Amino acid sequence: MTNVVVLVGSLRAGSINRQLAEAAIAHAPEGIDLSVYDGIVDLPFYNEDIDGDTPPEAAVAFRQAIADADGILLITPEYNGTIPAVLKNALDWASRPFGSSPISGKPLAVIGSAFGQYGGVWAHDDARKAAGIAGAAVLEDVKVAIPQSVVRFAETHPREDAEVTEQLQQTLDAIAAAAAERVAA
Repeated sequence: MTNVVVLVGSLRAGSINRQLAEAAIAHAPEGIDLSVYDGIVDLPFYNEDIDGDTPPEAAVAFRQAIADADGILLITPEYNGTIPAVLKNALDWASRPFGSSPISGKPLAVIGSAFGQYGGVWAHDDARKAAGIAGAAVLEDVKVAIPQSVVRFAETHPREDAEVTEQLQQTLDAIAAAAAERVAA
């Protein structure tokens, strides 16, 4: 079983990106178990002064969730042309302690949807960059950017969209394959 932790960059309960996470869970290929980690909202802004011998409990729990996962799926909208602060903050917490962070070497893919015509590609590019610098093994070839989400999913949930379902399954298969390669190495 490949365990994938899902981080959603939108905190809104009804967001399309949260719905993409639900669709990924509903259509996960056999052998892949997904869990959305909602605790990123509880992480304080990263500050090295509070990340010493006794980091905040929210950070300890988050780092453990990342450590326990075989791979990571970031699902993010685009806020003002980049990634939401809550997601960037989570990546900052996951990147520490330097040299032995829980994200180090973990296969990670970035997908998402946005209202605009490009589907959030700027945010996805920035998320891949930040995650790679944080130490993740970013799957650069996995790119799912769903444009005009508000229109496309106005009357349907993403889990009911065959094209989206196929893209989600391909993304999860890529994460699982990269996780298996990591174990074999």
